[in-house]
Amino acid sequence: MSLDFLILYEHIVREYESITLLKCELERRGYTAEIRQLLDRKKLKYFTWKKPKVLVASAMYDDKTMNSFVYNNVGKCNKVVNLHWEQVLSEEQENSPFFNCGQSASYAMHTCWGTQARDRIVKYGVPIENTAITGPIQMDFLRDQFDGYYKDKDSLCEEFGLDKNKKLVLYISSFSTAYMTDQEVEELNKLAGVGFNQFKITSQKTMNTTLDWVDKYLSTEEGKNVEFVYRRHPSEWNSPILEKMAAKHKNFHLITTYSVKQWIKASDVIFSWMSTSIAEIYFANKSCFVIRPYPIEWEYDPVVYKDCDHIDNYEDFAKCFSIENPKFPIDEQLMLSHYDFTETPSYIRMADVLEKVLLEDEGDRKPFDHFTPKFSWLKFFSLIGLHAMYAIRLDPGKLKMFGPLSTWAGRIYGHIKNTRVSKEKQQEYIDNISKFI
Repeated sequence: MSLDFLILYEHIVREYESITLLKCELERRGYTAEIRQLLDRKKLKYFTWKKPKVLVASAMYDDKTMNSFVYNNVGKCNKVVNLHWEQVLSEEQENSPFFNCGQSASYAMHTCWGTQARDRIVKYGVPIENTAITGPIQMDFLRDQFDGYYKDKDSLCEEFGLDKNKKLVLYISSFSTAYMTDQEVEELNKLAGVGFNQFKITSQKTMNTTLDWVDKYLSTEEGKNVEFVYRRHPSEWNSPILEKMAAKHKNFHLITTYSVKQWIKASDVIFSWMSTSIAEIYFANKSCFVIRPYPIEWEYDPVVYKDCDHIDNYEDFAKCFSIENPKFPIDEQLMLSHYDFTETPSYIRMADVLEKVLLEDEGDRKPFDHFTPKFSWLKFFSLIGLHAMYAIRLDPGKLKMFGPLSTWAGRIYGHIKNTRVSKEKQQEYIDNISKFI
């Protein structure tokens, strides 16, 4: 029996909650839908008897991503929908062919959170009929419809052993490249066609100075009256400086459980550097402080942060903890041009798009007519081995006798470890979301 929709995700905290909501809505309409992670083992059933009619990808940039996300997971599939999780970009990224969905990727259907993303990819050649403005599905959880979905501050503090009588402070990190190796940065440069070498330097400087400020504040008497939750970026799982901070301060916490929206809803004070989750803060009817001890080069700064108010010194940073109802630091009209937030929830609008693609004529899209795909047997066998190692908790990164191969395998192993959702956790997501739709 074939599958109607196979939804692929990359990062749990960024995507899993939203795609579970989408899955529940599709199943409510009578369709079949499953969720897989990009680094899951490749399974024969998805190439044969359970081949999806529509492949729903987390991203779709070019021939390489079409090959990797589609062909290497299900074989040829003409009906591809791009959930397009990276839409609020820097100015340089907006002008990069990689981020504008070219080559065979232009034949997919691209969901867009707002007019800005739609107009940009159309400008670079994506046919307008292959775009659909759906609004941001991740913001649906902040609607009145989902009141009660998130835990309140008291419940969250009790679960993680935090003092509910102290201010709950959230720092949303974006230091994805700060502790990347030079090799990893070079791989990122080649993939995106944008240079991230300077961004790594800016990230590391900013991260170190920001943590110095946090360290200094938490060492004061006032600092003992807060519970400081540092929310890592999904790619930021190998930063030893954070472990040292957690060891030094009992009220500095590295918590990755739950989505960033859960922590935004519960927090009293929120800090950001350049995270696009500032949109979640806005739609949660909250505000935040943008902490920038050093300027961010225009090439890397998300366009939604243009001319934002920001803090660039310790004295002003320390004052933030006592400011009530701070002004939102970003222009609201700029925000709304990137996020089309209407009365109709985005998960409904997005499910409508998926249903339309499912029911359209099979010949309407033929991305594989425009390049020759190639199955990666190296990835196929590597993932079998790495998942077997994960099952017995054997980290190949610690087997140094294999040199660079150990480093590479350890990095992939780390991604597998940090993106695994158990069957029990999957069902918990479904049960919690189903109550609200």
